[in-house]
This record gives sequence, structure tokens and C-alpha cells, in this order.
Amino acid sequence: MITAFVQFKLPAGSTLADARAKFQSTAPNYLGLAGLTRKYYLFDEKNGTGGGCYLFENRKVAEATFSDEWRARIRDKYGAEPVIQYFESPVIVDNQSGEILGGDDS
Repeated sequence: MITAFVQFKLPAGSTLADARAKFQSTAPNYLGLAGLTRKYYLFDEKNGTGGGCYLFENRKVAEATFSDEWRARIRDKYGAEPVIQYFESPVIVDNQSGEILGGDDS
């Protein structure tokens, strides 16, 4: 599994309500996206930052999701270039399902 952490600056003065409205407008794009397990939208009012935390099945899917077209949509929607970090997620604790995933080389 791969976790991708995305950050971008938001327009000055953005509120939680502003961010929520923009995020809700893009959320349908990720619903049912092949290879995406989960996405969390992120908002930091103090630092004027938005972003997302994505859990993907693998890096290939993650990189394909963050295409040039996706980056252009982020720039158009939020007015800033996204910064993306990728992390291997070798162990995941899922309290909703009561499972610990990973821990082996499978």
C-alpha cells in the first residue's frame, strides 16, 4: 500500500466552510476510483493549507492519479501547485474493520 500526502496553499482568508465546499465539489471524482482505498481531505486554517491524504493499492496507481491533468485542476481550483509525498504503508491499523493489515511481504 502507498500513502500519498498532498499539500497546496489555499487562497488567502479561506475558511473551513470555503474549503469544505471546494472539497465536496471534487469528492465525486474519487468515489469508485480504481486502486484508491481511501481519501481524506485536509485543511489547516492557521497556515492557509489544504490537501489530501490518499491510500492507494500501489505506487503505479498513485502516480497515474496525479497526472498532469490532475495537477492542472488543482492549480485552477486552488491557485497553487500541489506538493506530493509518497510513503510506503507496510502496516495499517483499521479500527472500523477491526483489522491490522500488512506486516508481511505479501
